Amino acid sequence: MDWTRGATIGHGSSAAVSIAMSRCSGEIFAVKSVELSQSEFLQKEQKILSTLSSPYIVCYKGYDVTRENNKDMFNLMMEYMPDGTLTDEIQGGPLNEQLIGYYTKQIIHGLNYLHSKGIVHCDIKGHNILLYKTGAKIADFGCARSVDQAKWNGGTPMFMAPEVARGEEQWFAADIWALGCTIIEMATGASPWTTVNHSPASLLCHIAFSGQIPEIPKFLSSQARDFLSECLRRDPKQRWSAKQLLNHPFLEQSDSNSKINEDFITSSPTSILDQRIWNSVEESETVEDSRQTISSMDSPLQRVTKLCMESGKLEWRWDESWSTVRNCSEDKEEMMSI
Repeated sequence: MDWTRGATIGHGSSAAVSIAMSRCSGEIFAVKSVELSQSEFLQKEQKILSTLSSPYIVCYKGYDVTRENNKDMFNLMMEYMPDGTLTDEIQGGPLNEQLIGYYTKQIIHGLNYLHSKGIVHCDIKGHNILLYKTGAKIADFGCARSVDQAKWNGGTPMFMAPEVARGEEQWFAADIWALGCTIIEMATGASPWTTVNHSPASLLCHIAFSGQIPEIPKFLSSQARDFLSECLRRDPKQRWSAKQLLNHPFLEQSDSNSKINEDFITSSPTSILDQRIWNSVEESETVEDSRQTISSMDSPLQRVTKLCMESGKLEWRWDESWSTVRNCSEDKEEMMSI
């Protein structure tokens, strides 16, 4: 594809995201780019995303390698979602319950699809849910993996299931726990566990070993609270599956085809001038969460201790600085070679 790169609109774990336009068709899309020599995670994301096709998953457009500023760049091309992330919308204030149900139903549809394909996302949170006029779509598959791979991969500590924090397993149920945390994020305007008065290091140990769950907001309806209780069971075997949650009464009141979020929706740009997407990087750039990579440890306590030590170096605020951790012990031969 012959295309032109526009302004940078965000940063992921190690890659920058830019607006791009096809020179042939004028189509606008997003490009996630990183130097080819450092592209193993982005190549892994491309490999997974290229196998997916769902209205609830950000659409894959292709990939290529370009030479820019004397550097070889690996580029992953994806659907452009002009309304930003779910976290962007939450920063305008907590969402009402009807809108929470609307987005939750779409995320659950996406998770049900992924799990039916044997894929665990491993990093569900507001930052990784993109919005458009059709609603919400799951994005950022840098941590995703097949269930037949290593038992622990990574994620964002605040949204991490207890068994993952202990280094035990990261199967489909871990995505369901993270969904529950994301619903709390939508309802309160803050990340889960913010009511727990602990340092970042001790908080992670609290998630792993305390036996507690994040506080479920009392102002939610009984159906919403029950839905959350099924997502936030500490025993992963007792958590409802995505398929089960789709039949929960909380979602029955949410029609995925409704326009309840009409006030929040903007139209896709009809020309490159509508969104001024070719303006300077300084004018349009938004920076997402900083992230770090850690290795898996021999024991759960060792792993949590290491995770605590590394995470303690960051400013643990709810909005921008939650770190994503990744298991770097995976076989690099699985990465696509160029």
